[in-house]
Amino acid sequence: MGTYTMLLPDVGEGVAEAEIVEWHVQVGDTILEDEVVGAVMTDKAAVEIPSSVTGKVTWLAGEVGDVIAVGADLVRFDVDGDTGTEKETDPGQKAADTSADDVQAADTTSATQREVKPDIADVQDRVQGGAQDSSHDSAIRHDRRSTDKPESGAGNGAAKPLAAPSVRKRAKDAGIDLALITGSGPAGRITHEDFDQWMDQGGTAAPRNAKAPNTTVTEIKVVGMRRKIAEQMTLAKSRIPHITIVEEVDVTNLEELRAELNTTYKESRPKLTVLPFVIKAIVEAARELPEINSIYDDEANVVHQHGGVHIGIATQTDNGLMVPVVRHCETRSLWESAEQVLTLADQCRNGSVGRDDLMGSTITVTSLGALGALATTPIINHPEVAIVGINKMAIRPMWDGQQFVPRKMMNLSASFDHRIIDGWQAALTVQKLKTLLEKPAMLFVED
Repeated sequence: MGTYTMLLPDVGEGVAEAEIVEWHVQVGDTILEDEVVGAVMTDKAAVEIPSSVTGKVTWLAGEVGDVIAVGADLVRFDVDGDTGTEKETDPGQKAADTSADDVQAADTTSATQREVKPDIADVQDRVQGGAQDSSHDSAIRHDRRSTDKPESGAGNGAAKPLAAPSVRKRAKDAGIDLALITGSGPAGRITHEDFDQWMDQGGTAAPRNAKAPNTTVTEIKVVGMRRKIAEQMTLAKSRIPHITIVEEVDVTNLEELRAELNTTYKESRPKLTVLPFVIKAIVEAARELPEINSIYDDEANVVHQHGGVHIGIATQTDNGLMVPVVRHCETRSLWESAEQVLTLADQCRNGSVGRDDLMGSTITVTSLGALGALATTPIINHPEVAIVGINKMAIRPMWDGQQFVPRKMMNLSASFDHRIIDGWQAALTVQKLKTLLEKPAMLFVED
């Protein structure tokens, strides 16, 4: 019987650390080689980590949400015989680890009493040092839960007000919620004098059958995809000065063409939504205004203007927003773009999308579909310089010069990096998109 330590493998080019987002095992489990022990989140996607050996799990690197470095200890096993391990610990090392665990457990307990949480650097140091024994983790987490547990009393998590039975009876008869009264007695006990003073100052009875105020607070740790989204949005808003233009577009003709194409080719080609038309319009706009199809390295002060149009499609999933990339849209027909959008969206939602499919976009499209508002202010997908937002479609009365007529209208909301795109260029871009979508025949050259 020996000890085998599995390290966090290299989960992607240029990735130096990863966040633990899921454990499939716990201490004491016996698993087979190649079974998944857990999943980590890189800068783009979740990656499942298979076991290198068959053995019994004796230690895990941390909890969900912890960040560890590539090459750091991830899982320890008890294994039979010589396994050709990546890293084996001898008895002397194991003893040193145990000593380190004892120190770490004491430190963590102290931190718990002070209500202090370790930062990412602390977590990485702890993981790389091989500390934090699982049994100590369990005890610490138990202590934290015990410390945080509210006093017994109100079922909503708030402590029951302290008061004598006679005071409670007066409050009950008067229909008064004692939680509204501040007690002056020991430990905040509400006395008859407190009750009388509150009534004299205009205190009124709560309505009969009124619900007690809900004072619960649920703590939700921001981890995994949600944390990556938060980091990306913070980066974009803190570094990019946005300018947003909203323009209404008459899509009556486009919708008629789309319906006709779907009817004609329903047996042989994928169904067209408005999105492939927007993709085609962006490609055409980028030919005249290539600066919108750029990546800005704001640290080197270099703009990389791309010839190929690689459009990121903001896609909502159960785990959060993902942005798969439809590459070289300048070479695709409407149906090819539609098919690729559907394929990538399905892969995002079922978790099979590849990491490479989430990288390399040069401009992004976002849409809330039928839930969309009249206008939105989309946030640019850093380090791109432009994003196009599609808002909901609605029939509105429009003046044709002689009378009001019903037309299908849709607003576009486009945001630009004002460091690279001036207001005039932004306006030209939006007007170009408007013209192409209102006259969709102009989108067809060779299909």
